[in-house]
Amino acid sequence: MTLDPNTKTALRDRLNFYRELGVGPLYRRDTPESHDIAIEIVEELGAAADQLAILGDQLPQESYLPSAGDQAIRRFAEEQDRVAVLQSIAGDIGPDCQRCKLAKLGRKQIVFGTGDPHAELMFIGEGPGADEDQQGLPFVGRAGQLLNNMIAAMGLKREQVYIANIVKCRPPGNRAPERDECDTCSPFLMQQIGVIQPKVIVALGATAAKNLLGVNDSMASLRGQFYDYSPPRTLMDAGDPFACKLAVTYHPAFLLRDPRQKKEAWKDLQMVMRYLDLPAPKRAPEGS
Repeated sequence: MTLDPNTKTALRDRLNFYRELGVGPLYRRDTPESHDIAIEIVEELGAAADQLAILGDQLPQESYLPSAGDQAIRRFAEEQDRVAVLQSIAGDIGPDCQRCKLAKLGRKQIVFGTGDPHAELMFIGEGPGADEDQQGLPFVGRAGQLLNNMIAAMGLKREQVYIANIVKCRPPGNRAPERDECDTCSPFLMQQIGVIQPKVIVALGATAAKNLLGVNDSMASLRGQFYDYSPPRTLMDAGDPFACKLAVTYHPAFLLRDPRQKKEAWKDLQMVMRYLDLPAPKRAPEGS
């Protein structure tokens, strides 16, 4: 069966996109939306480029993309793309980024981010600490354990959210990252947000809140409300800006220093839970 020029071009562009990202053949992932025709075609995409080269204008009938399956195929591919694009962003940063002075101030490694690329909820902190710098993952020290408890109290697992920081290198002595350091890392964080497309971002602490919102208010003024947030230069497929809700709460490290504020942080998380229609928990976070 002969494909029309537009279909051939779209297919060729999609395959080239995968190749540029270093993505090989796609494999089946069981989901309610993956009906048989979508799975069959997605599994054939890895070989479709070779078929195009060999057959020229012709493709075998079984490889034809029927219109009834196009949307399901796109949904399936987009889900797979998120993992690949995040890997591409991390690759662009590189394992030994030298873009700002933090590279020369004692950091051991880049701390990119972790969690579900399809998460509805994203937590953004300030920057890696000593434990994070050692392990290469955000929020794995004492503050990370408290954040895990906060996530669990919301009825979620750490693996169901996405966690990142304003800067991806540890500032010396765990100081707050400086403006130029934040500005240097910001484009990569904005790309992460655009890929994950969370429904809600929770800014952990004043540094994260002020950098994301571009304001200089106190925590008392920033907390207790949702902000309409749209990362700069982040567009959806249709060309519209991506937008989500953003809430502000205390950083877990601050809560370890002042446990009296845990109840206030819990109020912030309950506000997020209501927005995401999460079931009401049976108890507040440990120690609140």
